[in-house]
Amino acid sequence: MSTILNLDEDHRDCLQEITNVAMGQAGDRLARLLDTFVILSIPHIEVMASSDIAMALQSIDDTSSVSGVCQGFIGGGISGEAMLLFNDTSFADLATLMKYDDELDAQAECELLMDTTNVLFGACLKGIADQINMEFSYGPPMVLGQHMKLTDLFRSHSNTWDHALVTEINYQLEGYNVNCDMLIVMTDASMEILLKKIDYLIN
Repeated sequence: MSTILNLDEDHRDCLQEITNVAMGQAGDRLARLLDTFVILSIPHIEVMASSDIAMALQSIDDTSSVSGVCQGFIGGGISGEAMLLFNDTSFADLATLMKYDDELDAQAECELLMDTTNVLFGACLKGIADQINMEFSYGPPMVLGQHMKLTDLFRSHSNTWDHALVTEINYQLEGYNVNCDMLIVMTDASMEILLKKIDYLIN
């Protein structure tokens, strides 16, 4: 039977704690970069099919227009993908915080997406890797889509997996209309090694 579908509460709790630490490090880096307070959600961890992700996201309305970036990672038998989804209403305030004075066209929004992605992905994934004593290599970040409905954005992003462990983390900036969701997706093929790492931490 699929390893991922047998995820128990101890494993889930440990994964949540690992993610809490990593996302805190990422939030701290973002707060220092933008000189503002970052509000973090409790990580939401769920096993789901690729077709269900858009419907299952808790922090973004599935009727909203969003833009997104994804980046693959791999190391020590664990592979996955990180995604960052921005509500499109976030760009004006994000440009202000990053002191971006040029016209806010599609190219400028893409640059803002990439800059934020580099900060959050780098810190969060490194935080996870450090805690399970691994090193990840990263693929180049790629734009998933800009100004798309959530379901359309995921439909355009072809997934090769059936079920995956999806961790959802919401970041908001206090006093600004900036709201983004970070997803960390680990597929079934990675779970046996990941769970062995978690068992070692638990015991």
